[in-house]
Order: sequence, then C-alpha cells, then structure tokens
Amino acid sequence: MEGFSGLRRNMVDCQLRTYDITDRAVLAAADTVPREVFVPENFAHLAYLDQPIALPGTGRALMTPMVIVRMIQLLDLEAGEDALEYGGGSGYGAALMAHIGAKVTLWEPDSAARMLAEGALRAAGAQQVAVAATQPARESFDAILVSGACETQPESLFPLLRAEGRLVVIEGAGRSARVKLYRKSADIVAGRPVFDAAAPVLSEFRRPEAFIF
Repeated sequence: MEGFSGLRRNMVDCQLRTYDITDRAVLAAADTVPREVFVPENFAHLAYLDQPIALPGTGRALMTPMVIVRMIQLLDLEAGEDALEYGGGSGYGAALMAHIGAKVTLWEPDSAARMLAEGALRAAGAQQVAVAATQPARESFDAILVSGACETQPESLFPLLRAEGRLVVIEGAGRSARVKLYRKSADIVAGRPVFDAAAPVLSEFRRPEAFIF
C-alpha cells in the first residue's frame, strides 16, 4: 500500500496539477482515494497511468485520472450537495465526490460493473455511496458526472437535475470529443464546451448507425 501512496502522490503532482486542476478539495480527494481498488487486482499496477482501463467482464472502463478529476472540478461541488455518477463502472468518480463531502449515488445499469463497484467502494471506505440499478427520481441531484463519452447528447439525464444543477459529460468520440458543462436554469438546460478529452463510449449513448444507400 505504501507503494500505491507514492504513485498516487505522483499522479497528483505530475498529472493533475499540470492539467489545470487547482481545487484543493478535489486534489485532496485524488490524493486520498485508493484508485487501485477500483480495478481488478491484476490491473492494480496500471491504476495510476495516464490511460483508461477497461473493466473485464463489464461494458465499462475507468477513465484517465486527469479527465475524470478535472470533470469533477468543473462541477464545483459543495459539501452536502446531492451528486450522481452515471455509468461509473467501479465507482471511482463517486468515491472522489464523496470524499469532497457530497451525498453521492452511483447509478450503474451494468450489473457486472455494479457488483465490482460495491466491492471497490467498501475497500475504499466509501460505503456511504448509494449504488442504484435503476433510474433515480426526477430532480434529485445538484450535480451529475457522466463517466464515459456520449456520441449523443445525454438528454435523458437532464430531468434528474434540480434547478441550478450542473452536469458534466464528454460528448463525441475520438479526437472530436469535448467535455461539456451543462447548467439548468428554470426548465432550460444549456451547455458549453470546456476542454478536449476522450473516453470509452457508453453503449447506451452510442449514435445509431445510419443506413447508406
């Protein structure tokens, strides 16, 4: 574990701080939450590399540290707010947000990933994170983290936002993908691009294949 602590500190100093991540609470969470428990044990040596990690047996992957941590910084979480991680696989993003002080739910429709998350959250000491298989109630959250790329706009998640709520997501695929931050004002949800990033695409938000005549 001492070796992982050093890798975690190196990730914070050499990856996160050089990627416009400056929020002290966010950096403290990344320096504390043991990312290695959110991947299978035989992949633990890869946990702190600057690359996504596929979660075997599931349809999910762990996003790169720089991308997921900077996305969480964009949410500007305050202690006590209700936050959701959607499609979070093993729940690393949920654990980070819980460390910041949010009341967190992980909504993971993938059953194999959900089982992995339940064990990982226990191992990380983040048992306070609620793990859900089905859609939460409307207007339940102040902040939503979508942990994967969406080729289509994640409109189905917008009704879960409360007034003045925020949602952060990667839209697009490959080199054209960008992180977008959405805000809800009254009944209108509007977004703006923030930075370029890439992540494995969530299957439920893939663009339908078009017929070519």
